[in-house]
Amino acid sequence: METGRRKWLVRGAIAVAAVVVGYLIWSLMQPAELPPGIVSGNGRLEAVEINVAAKAPGRISEILVDEGDLVKAGDPVARMDVAVLEAQRAEAEAQLARARTAVDTARSQVAQRQSERAASVAALRQRQAELGAARKRLARSETLAQEGATSMQERDDDAASVEGARAAVDAARAQLGAIDSAITTARSQVTGALSNVDAARATLARITADIDDSVLRAPRAGRVQYRVAQPGEVVGAGSPVVNLADLSDVYMTFFLPETVAGRVGMGSEVRIVLDAAPEYTIPAQISFVADIAQFTPKTVETESERQKLMFRVRAKIAPELLRRNIAHVKTGLPGMAYVRVDPDAAWPEELANPVGE
Repeated sequence: METGRRKWLVRGAIAVAAVVVGYLIWSLMQPAELPPGIVSGNGRLEAVEINVAAKAPGRISEILVDEGDLVKAGDPVARMDVAVLEAQRAEAEAQLARARTAVDTARSQVAQRQSERAASVAALRQRQAELGAARKRLARSETLAQEGATSMQERDDDAASVEGARAAVDAARAQLGAIDSAITTARSQVTGALSNVDAARATLARITADIDDSVLRAPRAGRVQYRVAQPGEVVGAGSPVVNLADLSDVYMTFFLPETVAGRVGMGSEVRIVLDAAPEYTIPAQISFVADIAQFTPKTVETESERQKLMFRVRAKIAPELLRRNIAHVKTGLPGMAYVRVDPDAAWPEELANPVGE
């Protein structure tokens, strides 16, 4: 009987000790109460995501990066097949050469017509001189015929010579006008040929730009998150090939209740503590506060909390700090964000010395 009572007493003591130890462990695991003027919310690290996409439809020739690689702005990450574009460029180069030849031909036509014009001008002057001489002979013949010193036949012959010389002058002028028209036409052909050269150049420049764009480059520095497509796949215009995370633009999104969100100002100080590295406190600043309230995320488990309207808040980490620790920056990590809504509030000791300060 006595032995049984002892067993029950031992069991009871063990049970009480287990409850006490459990309570102590539970108490230690609870977050310390925050001082007035500082509030907290849980969230995950996020970064601006960038899709490196193909500008034009085509086949992926090769992908130059793997998931997890760090890239700098301008680094090539993939190449598209350019066999068709190379053929188009060769055709455009041939068209440009042909257009330049047409310009040379048109210019030679202008030079030839200008030489013909010079000859026509000389011929016109000759015909005008002959007309002047014929008129002088006619004038002398008319005077001599009136005095009876020469026959009327000679006078009529000189008059006919004047008419012939006048006709020759008119013909020379008409020929000169035709040559001037030919020169105008030849010059217009030069202008048209030069326009064809400009068009061929523009086509060549466009194709060259398309070939340059076939090398897909990182628009910003970051880490490769996904290879969305693989070499050999045919993708459409605008289809993503590689997904990057911009590690110089990292932030944590969390939610604060309506009673607190109104006191949070842009630029307010934030301290971020990640679950994976609780020994480090990361400084940040408020960069966004939603102007429309919404329900809390489903990760909030208690019904009373789910019924509260919350405001989405974003705390951004300084790009300089991120660049100095670029190799250790990772997105998706959960943690807590502590916001100082009262500028005069003092940070708790565990949050008072953030990294980088």
